[in-house]
Amino acid sequence: MSNSVLPGDKIAIIEEYEAGSNACDDGHVVRATVIGESEVDKKNRLVNVKNNKPISIPEKDDIVIGTVEAVMGSMIAVMIKYINSRPVKSQVECICATRNIRKKNVALVKDLVKLKIIGHLNGAIHATIQDPELGVLFTKCRKCGMGVKPLRDIIKCVECGWTDDRKLSNDFLKTDFLKVRE
Repeated sequence: MSNSVLPGDKIAIIEEYEAGSNACDDGHVVRATVIGESEVDKKNRLVNVKNNKPISIPEKDDIVIGTVEAVMGSMIAVMIKYINSRPVKSQVECICATRNIRKKNVALVKDLVKLKIIGHLNGAIHATIQDPELGVLFTKCRKCGMGVKPLRDIIKCVECGWTDDRKLSNDFLKTDFLKVRE
C-alpha cells in the first residue's frame, strides 16, 4: 500500500500501526508530517512517509535572491529563487521589514532583490535588506518598463528619464541576473 500524502493527512489508526519516519500520532490516528508517499511496514506495524523531494528552506544568515511578489506598507514578500547562490524550486517566500529604511520605495513588485535571512518566527521566514551588499539587484522603470541606470542613490530610466527611489545593492547591475528573471 503506497499513496501520496500531504502534511496532516490521515494514514492509519493507532490501533493498527505506529508512526514511523515522517509521521506522528495525535492520540487517535497516524498522520503524515511531510509531502510524500506513505509506506506500510506490516511486519513491524509501522507507517512511514517517504519524501523524495525535500523542500529547500533557508536558514539564519543565508543569503537569498528572489523576486518581490508583494509590497505592503512596512514590508515586502519575496519568492526565493536562490539560497547561497544555489537555485531552488521550492516556491518558498520570505518577508522583509522595510520600515527602518529611509527610501520611498525600497523595492517594487517584480524587482530582483538580495536579502539575508535573520530567522524563522510564527511559521514565516524573516529577512533583512539593510546591509550595503543587500538590496535591489535588477529593476525596470515603473513608468515605461525600460532599463534603468543608477545615479548616486536613485535610479533613472534610460528611455523616458523617470527617476525613482530604491534600496540598491552594491551589486546592482554588475552581474547578468536576467536569466534569474525567466
